[in-house]
Amino acid sequence: MQVLKEYAANEIEVKKSRFLAEAFPVESQQKARELLKQQKIKYSDATHVVHAFSVGLGGEICGCSDDGEPAGTAGRPVLDVLKGSGCTNSLITVTRWFGGTLLGTGGLVRAYGDAAKGVLAVCRMEEYISKVPFAVNTDYQFYEQIKKLLVMFEAEIESEDFTENIMLKGKLPEKNKAVLQKQVVELTSGKVSVV
Repeated sequence: MQVLKEYAANEIEVKKSRFLAEAFPVESQQKARELLKQQKIKYSDATHVVHAFSVGLGGEICGCSDDGEPAGTAGRPVLDVLKGSGCTNSLITVTRWFGGTLLGTGGLVRAYGDAAKGVLAVCRMEEYISKVPFAVNTDYQFYEQIKKLLVMFEAEIESEDFTENIMLKGKLPEKNKAVLQKQVVELTSGKVSVV
C-alpha cells in the first residue's frame, strides 16, 4: 500500500461544471471527517462536496458520500479510484460548481472518477510503513549517540525537550522497535530505554 506524502489538488472542467479534486493524508476516520467539515465550510458556495476516504494498513476502513448527487454517481466512483490506486490513509474531496448543463448519471460517474484520477496523478506517494510512537529520556552524555541510532533506525523525531535531561519523541517504523531498544540499552548499559 501507498500513502500520500503531502496535500495535492487538480481541477477539471466538464460541460462548464468545475470539479476541484483535493487529496489529503489522514491517519484516522476522525481526521478525515474533520477535514471534510472544513472543506464544506471553505466551499460553501459549491453545489456539492463529494468525498471518499481509506484508512488502515490494508485500507480496511473506508467511506464515501455523494453529497446530494444521484446515489452511486459521485462518492462511489471516487472511492473506487482511491482503492484501485493502492493508496491508504487518504481523503479525496471533489468539489463541484454546477455549470448549467446536466451530465446524466454516466457523465457524473465519469466526471467524478476522472477528477479523482487527476488528483492522484499529481500526488507524491511513498510506501506505507506501520509506525509506532516512541519516547527516549536521556542525559546529555548519550544524546548525540542516541540521536544517531534514531536516524539509523528511520525514526522521525517530532520533538526534543532540553531540561535536566533530554526527552526525544516521535514515530518509528514498528519493525525497528525491538532492535533500537536493544541498541540503546547496550549503548547506555541499561541507563536509558526506548518506550
